[in-house]
Amino acid sequence: MKNVLRAVALGAMLSVSALAGSAYAENPMVGGAPMLDTMNIIQNAMNSADHTTLVAAVKAGGLVETLEGPGPFTVFAPTNDAFAALPAGTVDNLLKPENKDMLVKILTCHVIAAKALSTDVSAMAMADGGTHEVTTVGGCKLWLSVKDGKVWIKDESGSTAQVTIADVIQSNGVIHVIDKVLLPKM
Repeated sequence: MKNVLRAVALGAMLSVSALAGSAYAENPMVGGAPMLDTMNIIQNAMNSADHTTLVAAVKAGGLVETLEGPGPFTVFAPTNDAFAALPAGTVDNLLKPENKDMLVKILTCHVIAAKALSTDVSAMAMADGGTHEVTTVGGCKLWLSVKDGKVWIKDESGSTAQVTIADVIQSNGVIHVIDKVLLPKM
């Protein structure tokens, strides 16, 4: 009986260890940090060194509570380099309190109110003849396509972003890291 209990306890420890390890194994590292599928979008983004500008913008826009909510959400998360590629002074200007509405509009143009993995995007694009149109939480239109196994997103301004890290699973959705900031039609 003692050996059976020991075996059960060891099995339970291995199962817990395997589950904890799966959170690391299934998700890629982003910004030098593990992205845990047990954490929400904000918790994981705050751990990524590549998303400090995005986190600052989400805080300035008052969207932290929303993105900590149950979702599900798909977030196209621009890197710090993507924000730095905007015209000089754009980010500083958007972070000013008087420009909060525009900041929120831009940020919510990166969020879809559903969980869409890259395989979902690929299937939707194929079903729609190569490009799938979605409406974001901010009311923006995005056009999603797949080329050479990579997901591409065209925004209303005509700019195209590439998903550089896909399918970063969150407790309340999924993040796809992108190389450009998506902009609404101005």
